[in-house]
Amino acid sequence: MLTLLENLQETVSYIKEQGVKEIDFALILGSGLGELADEIEEAIKIPYQTIPHFPVSTVVGHAGQLVYGTLAGKKVLAMQGRFHYYEGYAIDTVVYPVRVIATLKAHSIIVTNASGGVNTNFVPGDLMLITDQINNMGVNPLIGTNFDELGPRFPDMSQAFDQAYQEVTKCVAAKMNLALKEGVYMGGTGPTYETPAEIRFARTVGADAVGMSTVPEVIVAVHSGLRVLGISCITNLAAGMQKTLNHEEVIETTERVKSEFKTLLKETLRML
Repeated sequence: MLTLLENLQETVSYIKEQGVKEIDFALILGSGLGELADEIEEAIKIPYQTIPHFPVSTVVGHAGQLVYGTLAGKKVLAMQGRFHYYEGYAIDTVVYPVRVIATLKAHSIIVTNASGGVNTNFVPGDLMLITDQINNMGVNPLIGTNFDELGPRFPDMSQAFDQAYQEVTKCVAAKMNLALKEGVYMGGTGPTYETPAEIRFARTVGADAVGMSTVPEVIVAVHSGLRVLGISCITNLAAGMQKTLNHEEVIETTERVKSEFKTLLKETLRML
């Protein structure tokens, strides 16, 4: 059986053979947000199903490919679609692409997601700069054997989200006259949306938004030494704050705000 390190080398070798070279920023584009990858110039597209040891995205709204090229003057590798624990993947499979990104020697990663607003001051369509996170998934992707080549046994999560990157993003938002929110993202497993009681719990412990992704990816990014910037699109109010919840609303809201979301990401990339 191949080890994680051997798998990574096979995956990275294949991706490099497709023409991927230096990477400044990796991008993980969440539900409804993958269209940004269509703006990457001189794009090289690599379907997930062709990549050794890579899983395949099964979620509606996720294209399922890597896109490499230039965006806002930076060399980027974008994931058009991510993997979720609720799809039935082992947690180490969910975070495998982040391991690949780190092995490809990217120095930073930008994670995006669609999330439910817990903060009572949020409205659907708000964009939230993620300042911290809460792992409510009941699992940690670093459990098990630690490979020192990939990162330390006990990584510090005190500043998981890069503060300098946050300041740049806030400056860009101000220039856009965008009322960028800030807050803490809580990740759960899904695929059910939270109950009203769970949302009250989330608010009590300090969450401003909830979702079904991002947290394990950020843990592994920090473990790998990547600088992290995170932005959530608040696509709906969480359970108990509106009548019903459904994935169609998630897609509809991201469609409505995608223009300013893409502008925020591109202009932030340009300034970083």
